Amino acid sequence: MTNLQKAQALDQSDRLAEFYQRFYHPENEIYLDGNSLGKQPLKTKERLVSVLDEQWGQQLIGSWNKHWLELPKRIAGKIAQLVNADSDEVVVGESTSVNLFKLAHALIESGLYPKRLITDSLNFPTDNYILEGISSYLKMSPPLCVSYSSDLEADIAQLKEVIRSNQGVLCLSLVSYKSAYYYPAKMLNAFAKSHDSIIIWDLSHAVGAVHFDVKETETLAAIGCTYKYLNGGPGSPAFMFIDSQLSSSLSSPIQGWFGHANPFEFTSAFEAAKGIEKFNAGTPQILSLSALEIGLEITLDAGIRPIREKSELLGNYLIEKIQSELIPIGFKLESPEGYENRGSHVTISHQESWRICQCLLHPKRGEPKITIDFRPDKYIRIGMAPLYTRYIDLWQTVERLRAIVTSREFEQHDGKKPVVT
Repeated sequence: MTNLQKAQALDQSDRLAEFYQRFYHPENEIYLDGNSLGKQPLKTKERLVSVLDEQWGQQLIGSWNKHWLELPKRIAGKIAQLVNADSDEVVVGESTSVNLFKLAHALIESGLYPKRLITDSLNFPTDNYILEGISSYLKMSPPLCVSYSSDLEADIAQLKEVIRSNQGVLCLSLVSYKSAYYYPAKMLNAFAKSHDSIIIWDLSHAVGAVHFDVKETETLAAIGCTYKYLNGGPGSPAFMFIDSQLSSSLSSPIQGWFGHANPFEFTSAFEAAKGIEKFNAGTPQILSLSALEIGLEITLDAGIRPIREKSELLGNYLIEKIQSELIPIGFKLESPEGYENRGSHVTISHQESWRICQCLLHPKRGEPKITIDFRPDKYIRIGMAPLYTRYIDLWQTVERLRAIVTSREFEQHDGKKPVVT
């Protein structure tokens, strides 16, 4: 059996193969960037046309009572199913950054934990911007950043030592955006709790591809976006999870309209809603929420455990190909080899990473466009969205990468970079 035949056989035996047909696929393109923006489900356009024509177009403001007021709660309930939370422990809306601000601020001001913010050098940069802003706003010391010797894998012993001697509120990315390093959340949650601390987990590069159970891991607080593996569309609303026993002790720093116990009574005094609902703020993003629901329904239909199983298999297959085909010609594997320590993307590097990416995105005649992404200063991320990524896509990508380097095709491109890489 040839390498091509093996990839084809794996696709034929894939238990999630049917889900490929539920997405829009641009012609002659291999898309391996679902860890940045998921593909468009075919039913999303149909749903949005219905919302535009019938709900907004014909029913207008009457749609608030008929359709829209319950939409955020319904979608929050579906996200709760994905992470095994209770339906009253998740809210959906705003952006990941806004939700992190509200949650971290609330935890710091609650008096439940020492007034210190902690992050690490693997965390997504914008999360750290938010923590820095909170520290400045509250006139606290700057966030303590655990700086590892590697920017690809956490030193858990070092992280635990910092927690031991500097208790407070931590924010960590469950799956690192650069290397896909997957943190041991359950162990770290227990360690934080035993040292008067709490971890806010950013699930943005995990949810929808990684099986994460907030109850099993004893997670108390989390945030995440929905436009990556959940296929909610660009700018789709983010979500927040807070354990129900914890949320009653917190106050949202934004006393927004929809965070009011009775928003449509228009009272002059603010009365916070009960539980996590108090963290709602402005008017729900109805169009974006409507699009997001389609992606969530597909994910729930497939099941997060089968999705994670395929993610592991795809990653193992890709790493095997990288080791046999790409490492001998100058590439380096930058992600953990073991699937238990890896999310759903695989990162490689090469001294010509940027120009290699340009060859993939701007192919010569006869070759498909292959969309992956570049992260400074040398990382090529290959994202595997199990609902629509095929083994043949990975095989073809590795073959193309090998050809670009061995033929020195990258020399045809300069080093100029656009705003979005």
